[in-house]
Amino acid sequence: MAVSNAVGGWGGRGSTAAPWRNWAGNVTTRPARSVAPASTEELAAAVRAAAADGLTVKAAGTGHSFTPAAATDGLLVRPERLTGVRAVDRAAGTVTVAAGTPLKHLNETLSAHGLSLTNMGDIMEQTVSGAVSTGTHGTGRDSASLAAQVTALELVTADGSVLTCSAEENPDVFAAARLGLGALGVISELTFAVEPEFLLNAREEPMPFDEVTGRFDELVAENEHFEFYWFPHTGNCNTKRNNRSQGPAAPPGRISGWVEDELLSNGVFQVACAVGRAVPAAIPGIARISSRALSARTYTDIPYKVFTSPRRVRFVEMEYALPRAAAVAALGELKALVERSDFRISFPVEVRTAPADDLPLSTASGRETVYVAVHMYRGTPHEAYFAAAERIMTAHEGRPHWGKLHTRDVAYLADAYPRFGEFTAVRDRLDPDRRFGNAYLRRVLGD
Repeated sequence: MAVSNAVGGWGGRGSTAAPWRNWAGNVTTRPARSVAPASTEELAAAVRAAAADGLTVKAAGTGHSFTPAAATDGLLVRPERLTGVRAVDRAAGTVTVAAGTPLKHLNETLSAHGLSLTNMGDIMEQTVSGAVSTGTHGTGRDSASLAAQVTALELVTADGSVLTCSAEENPDVFAAARLGLGALGVISELTFAVEPEFLLNAREEPMPFDEVTGRFDELVAENEHFEFYWFPHTGNCNTKRNNRSQGPAAPPGRISGWVEDELLSNGVFQVACAVGRAVPAAIPGIARISSRALSARTYTDIPYKVFTSPRRVRFVEMEYALPRAAAVAALGELKALVERSDFRISFPVEVRTAPADDLPLSTASGRETVYVAVHMYRGTPHEAYFAAAERIMTAHEGRPHWGKLHTRDVAYLADAYPRFGEFTAVRDRLDPDRRFGNAYLRRVLGD
């Protein structure tokens, strides 16, 4: 069979591929070659060819991770042809989808069938396998991350064989591979639990920092999905409460929705960030203005139109998962840090929650969780702020998001995850030669 190193071909052996960069532009990798398989069989053949040539293998999604989780100087598997919904089983309440399918396409297809995921994050550009493998999550009192909604998966392993995994079939691999960091193989398809499409009522409103933190447990308990954004250099927050509704649907008006989601949240915010990067001293004043720009609003719509939102302003991010009980103390320390420092922070701090789950490497594994995410505008020095925030998070037994910036290594992470050894044992069995390894995995999982 003929092979190609072009993006559109499945490839086997080819010439040097073009460099690959992530969405934020902070990671560049130069693979020896890249392939874009259109089927599980083509993917398996590409892995076998790489193994024969002594190349490592990594799969890339759309690059929304800020870590070099997908970096490789070997074979880079591209997602753009391994796409599409393969089966919808209404009776079982499941959908099976190819690994490279963007979440946007999955959500739109599910909606066309009158179905929905129970919960999701706020970005739809990611591939399903990239989102699952790095622990993408939204916010929820009772509903967990995307990986926790996976009921089966298909995995191409180091020798090119294909494993079908579920709670009944290869259950130990299934437990680990639902959130596997690409360390166990390349996922070729995923099956998600879905439910009949429902309506969510979204209530967004400003709230003072002291009120949000004082009522945090109450707000989490009373709402199915609660999150808030705190604007550094101010005492202002913007809260969002999403709860199921009997309807009727009442989506945002076309003009008012554009003003909130595009003009203010992206257009004006982009300008504010650019001004802040050029004149850091202006940031506190800009923050006070921008934190008051978003007004209260309420609307009702189908889930993915409420959970997700456009993110056009590029940034870098660090996020830590803390025990739920540590939320208020950690946030108070973070606010005090900003107030006493010379940091100038133009991006709000995002706070979300999750219930405990049973995935070995989930940031919510075995404990109720609060997520605290700090961001900086792309091109702005972020290292000192992130390092200071990280010291607060680790002091509260924080676990870093696998796809976002952090400095933790295997010595820290092995203690942070009670089931860490369970994961590495599966890795040792499936990939003893580290066909799917790279520098990032060596740091966080060990050799």
